[in-house]
Amino acid sequence: MHLFVAVDEYSVGCCKEIIRTVFKAVLDLHFVFLIVPSCMSLGSTLITVFSQVGYVPSLTNDEDFAVHVCHRHNHYPQLHVRKARVEDHDDLMPIFLHHDTILKETYGEYFLAELIEAQDEENHAVVCEVEGVAVGFMSVCSQVNLELLHKCFDLAPFHGLCIPHQDDILEPPQEFSIHESSDSQLENSSEESQKIVKEPQEAVSLETRESIQRKGTEAAVEEALSPVTSENTGEVEDSEKLSQVSSMVYMGYYISHRSSLSVSLPEDTSSFRPIYKGASTAFCIQLFFIDEKYEARSLDFMNFVFHLFHDKDFCIVSVPHLTPEFVLIQSFVKVVPFNNCTLEQDLYVFHRAGLLKTIKIRLATLLDTPGVEKLVKTLMPCKSILEDLKQYNEARRDPDGTPLQVFVAEVAEQVVGIAVIRNEMDIEYIRSHYNIEDFIYFNHHQREEHGHLYHFVLNPIFRHYTKFFLKEILRLGYKSCLYYPVYPQVKEGKVQSPKAHSLTSALHYLVPVRPRRQIVYPLEKLGINAPSKEVSKDALSYALNHTNRKLSLEPKITVNAKIVVVGASNVGISFLETLVFCSHLKFSNLTLISTYGLPGKKLLGNEQRKFLANDHCYNDRDHELMSLCSWVNVVVAKMTAIDRAAKQVVVSREKVVLYDHLILCTGRQYQVPCPTEVDISLHPTNREVSNSCLRRYSGPIPCNHFTLNDEEDCLRALAWIKNNSITAEGNIIIYGNSIDTYTTVETLLSLGVRGSCIHLVQHPPTSIITCINDCAVEGAIEDALQAAGVNVYRDALLAQWNNGLYPDPIHTASFTTPTKPFQLPCSMFFSFLEKNVDYETFKAFNDACLVYDGRLVIDSNFHTNDIAIRAAGPLTKFSNRYYSNEWTHSNFNSKEIGFQLAAAMLKLFDPTLEPVTEPPADLDRLIPMYKGAKIKGGILPGSYHYLHVSKPAIPTPLEVQRAQSDFGSEIVTGNVKNGNYFRIHINKYRMVETITCLSKVPFPASNYIRLFGQHEQALNNLCARYEDGLVPDLYSYFTEPWCMALFHDRFIDLRKALHQILSSKEDEDLPSMEELARQIEDEEINLPEKPRNYLKRVFQETIYRPLVEKSILDYLHYNHYHLPMYAWPGII
Repeated sequence: MHLFVAVDEYSVGCCKEIIRTVFKAVLDLHFVFLIVPSCMSLGSTLITVFSQVGYVPSLTNDEDFAVHVCHRHNHYPQLHVRKARVEDHDDLMPIFLHHDTILKETYGEYFLAELIEAQDEENHAVVCEVEGVAVGFMSVCSQVNLELLHKCFDLAPFHGLCIPHQDDILEPPQEFSIHESSDSQLENSSEESQKIVKEPQEAVSLETRESIQRKGTEAAVEEALSPVTSENTGEVEDSEKLSQVSSMVYMGYYISHRSSLSVSLPEDTSSFRPIYKGASTAFCIQLFFIDEKYEARSLDFMNFVFHLFHDKDFCIVSVPHLTPEFVLIQSFVKVVPFNNCTLEQDLYVFHRAGLLKTIKIRLATLLDTPGVEKLVKTLMPCKSILEDLKQYNEARRDPDGTPLQVFVAEVAEQVVGIAVIRNEMDIEYIRSHYNIEDFIYFNHHQREEHGHLYHFVLNPIFRHYTKFFLKEILRLGYKSCLYYPVYPQVKEGKVQSPKAHSLTSALHYLVPVRPRRQIVYPLEKLGINAPSKEVSKDALSYALNHTNRKLSLEPKITVNAKIVVVGASNVGISFLETLVFCSHLKFSNLTLISTYGLPGKKLLGNEQRKFLANDHCYNDRDHELMSLCSWVNVVVAKMTAIDRAAKQVVVSREKVVLYDHLILCTGRQYQVPCPTEVDISLHPTNREVSNSCLRRYSGPIPCNHFTLNDEEDCLRALAWIKNNSITAEGNIIIYGNSIDTYTTVETLLSLGVRGSCIHLVQHPPTSIITCINDCAVEGAIEDALQAAGVNVYRDALLAQWNNGLYPDPIHTASFTTPTKPFQLPCSMFFSFLEKNVDYETFKAFNDACLVYDGRLVIDSNFHTNDIAIRAAGPLTKFSNRYYSNEWTHSNFNSKEIGFQLAAAMLKLFDPTLEPVTEPPADLDRLIPMYKGAKIKGGILPGSYHYLHVSKPAIPTPLEVQRAQSDFGSEIVTGNVKNGNYFRIHINKYRMVETITCLSKVPFPASNYIRLFGQHEQALNNLCARYEDGLVPDLYSYFTEPWCMALFHDRFIDLRKALHQILSSKEDEDLPSMEELARQIEDEEINLPEKPRNYLKRVFQETIYRPLVEKSILDYLHYNHYHLPMYAWPGII
């Protein structure tokens, strides 16, 4: 104990309650020490809980220190457990009825007494008591329905909960075909490993290609059984010898990040289930409850009930998955269900050896090598672990001098765990690229106290000692922090990790750390004032996980609710990101259903042009830094139906995914256009043709027709171009009006397609607003298309493919116009007509009776007409009762929509948030408004790099905006012909509202996006400087050293801090600067001078100026590693 403070009159009660809570919260804590100078008295409060046990000498002076200790058993003792008696009924029923009344209503008032009375050799009832009063109850039974469990759960790690038998069938009749996988990194579900069947690499239909990827924290691909010699395993707390460790104990497979293995099974073995012939070695808990006051001692039951079943090694319990994770099952191992399991129960397993309290963590020695080899021999990174162990025993450090430590966990002289750590040598990079200061105060930790976790292996029957293992690593290794990276996987199974890390079972006990947005520095211009190479280097990307001393004592709240997200859109990814990075919560059942799985697979290299425009929500690097696949189950399939009654999503027309909360984020996609089917030989015009936009194409989709909606579609189109020699001789038609048509034209030109072979056919516009909405930029694009020789056709409607004959493949395409029709030869056809909801998705909504009115209808809190189903993104529209049909989620930033959706969901799960209250009736009539910028960009014809950032708004022509009286002002430098066009729109409040860039050379778009919403004075008085002719080029202006802080990720925090200072009162009787400005604006006070001069004088003469200066200097000093170009007092 370091500090205790309490009000005198309550101090004794406070002290005892705090100590009791400490022992209750930290189950493996048995002593609290207090060390004070021997001459110091503990006072009347602390003496009630601490007793002196001796002295220790001081290292700095002659005075000794007195050691006082507080014992657990005096405040939160172990409970006495015994067989239940009928007379315990009256003590137990009030406790039970506090939790549940269903059993009483079903079986009568005395069902508990009857249960106690019906005990026999197979059924036992036990209670725990305090001072002669029963405070908890457990009913156990040796009859277990193993047949059902074997069908629903992967019990292979526990040998099916059976005694090994010679007739057991443990492997499928045919061999696995193992090959490298290019898919994203996989981990299994919950905290345990699972056998994963991934999609075959050859092209197959969606129905047969469905693949469920599982996340995990115990292992990655498969699990194996490792025999352990029968020997005494040590003593339990009551000094009774445990019989023996089970003859078969599961050891999880751990996968190295060197490669990902994909298991492709023949059809007859893909659903293989092991068959066990041996007798059952498990008993089950049928009923359990305990007084909340004593629930932290729930594990005290286990020693007694195992004593009742001498021949059983496993205790199992199944609970409804929505049951909050109570203390007892936190010591159990959650069993992974099979993919086709539809049980509404979760299964937990506890091994007899988990009762052992003699686990010891220590540094490894040479004598541990055989034990470690035995422990890790079935693991994929076995070689790497053993090499690290050998290196540690030989030199205690790597050949490059990096300190190396290896720890082992030992029980009854057997090695049951191993951990390998090194000193974290890249801590400057971690600090500058990850928000580790959300969890630690960096300056309070010495450099050598940061450790890097490489391997962590622990026998799962001791899984509940994982946090203890980590704490001991920190203590014995003299570390305060541990870091664990998860490197991404890229094509061909290769990874970026320079050293092998094993996927660790400790991941559940670590917290994911958010990556930080980085400034794009003009390094040449900054020169010696640029950040150090440790900060600015382009290092390998990875997702970072972390723990420290404080976090090792903080419990996570497990949320077992099944949250299913349909669609890997930006909204869906943002929603999952927000939930995953809630460090105090652990969502164990997050599932994403997506046609192609998680994005970010780098299918198209960074150096290649992108077919589609960029909305700057996420890029490949962002996905690598998050590693959502570590926390989210991914179902690679397409949703085809929703069963609201059963709460099931049907994928690929046959498989089901259960949900408690369904999140629909499928967005809208480009669809196959439906030809008008008019005969152009009759020379029709558009006026004579009915518009087919509202009709759905139902014919065969031609093999050379492409609708590009994601990177997978783009890769398919790129492969077709390369495999069919399109660049040399093919004619390509691009049909549509969106910005994606322009980026696709530029991509084709960059691939070597001649401009004369590209036909850009623009559909008659449905609005007077163009996709660019800037005449200057549009003029540059038209000139570039003309210079490249691209053929452009306007106001054309698709009439026929192949003159009305069979359309696969397309050889010709016919169009009508306002004047005369025309026909084009076609090798490839790209369609970019207005996006719409996919038909199968719409049908799933419609068949499920979800209200659909052109889009899926939601309320202001994302709810559909089903309370368990939420939706967000361009897929949706607000209900007509809001009278705001012109506003939809399409008008807002998708990443912000996903964040707000997650914030609405967190109110259901996060106990630290205020409980949900019904909004006022009037407020429910308003739609929510979001402030994040709408962004689009890409590379346009002429190799123009384009960026447009604007506020969320109802689309309006730019010329109409300029004509409004409150438009504000524009700052424009450069011109489109020279390729250095930069336009900033400043609104009437002097805030940056719109940014448009068009440049022949690449520019730091992520920097310029940060300018949105800034006051022009924060941009170094931009308006005044521009009017004085001091800003000839905005591109150069925003590479000057002074503006680097504007692009810093914590600049917004500085703005909030300064606002808080100016809104606080120096004196209760005097108004704050904020209130003073409001009073002047409202003309509540008369001033003898200009308001600006008055406010400036008040600011200078009061305490506000030194407070603001101090806050700014503290910000610069604390973030100097990112902002070394700024000077502060004392630097010279």
